[in-house]
Amino acid sequence: MLIIGPEAEEKLDWIALSDAIEAGHQMPQAQIDDTFLYRGDDTLLSRAAWIDGLGQLVKTATIFPANKDDGKPVIHGGVCLFSDTDGTLEAIIDFHLLTKWKTAGDSLLAARKLARPDSKKILLIGAGNVVRSMRQAYAAAFPDAEFTIWNRTLANVAHIRADFPDVSIALDLREAVEAADIIATGTMTTQPILKGKCLQPGQHIDLIGAYRPDMREADDDCLRRARVFVDSRATTFGHIGELKIPLEEGVFFESDVVGDYYDMDRFERGSDDEITLCKNGGGAHLDLMVARYILDAVKAR
Repeated sequence: MLIIGPEAEEKLDWIALSDAIEAGHQMPQAQIDDTFLYRGDDTLLSRAAWIDGLGQLVKTATIFPANKDDGKPVIHGGVCLFSDTDGTLEAIIDFHLLTKWKTAGDSLLAARKLARPDSKKILLIGAGNVVRSMRQAYAAAFPDAEFTIWNRTLANVAHIRADFPDVSIALDLREAVEAADIIATGTMTTQPILKGKCLQPGQHIDLIGAYRPDMREADDDCLRRARVFVDSRATTFGHIGELKIPLEEGVFFESDVVGDYYDMDRFERGSDDEITLCKNGGGAHLDLMVARYILDAVKAR
């Protein structure tokens, strides 16, 4: 049994990771189960997955938003990866390492499929760890892109600029949205901040932040104007407000989703002018695919 910590990151590659996620969806469909427990704004999320040929994984996260007021991390957790052949514990993987590469790799795969290959301007909305990892992941697939960040609190962008001094700061969100080729949202808002009326032909929208039933980052007009994809129907429709709310209100329907990663042949842009949108909902099956990639990469090197 291996214990894999943050130092394993130097052995990982963003493009190879997204390829591994795509390959994982060619295997038998995952069995997955999520449980959510709440106490006010705090969340206990446990996710389990089993994929025949990859093994089993259990990942548990605690999400305490008020921690940031005390300078503490908002998210903690643990990950166990089990053998496909005999169920033994193969690896305990650093929670934050796995979450970073799963979340960003998930969105990177969608962007490689849906964004215009000549995308040059990438807007990141938010200033948390997700935005930092998306800056790294997108750069692997779009090496000539220029990055801009918008966040409600400018002071929170400083730590990202310290590591990525080439990133520009947007002061006006609408102007930044209208100028972007790819827009990625990584916030914890419950009220949509991305407005469909601001979207422009040819853009790709990457919705990452919302994970609770009361959270939304994009309004109804975004869904109406775009061809909508999800990474997993099973983990988005009933769990995340981004789709759950408009589905319940009857302004959006499950049939409006073009496909998820088990429909990879549908993941393609119809034209240069088309607006594409993908909701990154995560899921333990994605954690399992990425955990297996990480373990294999560590063993190989």
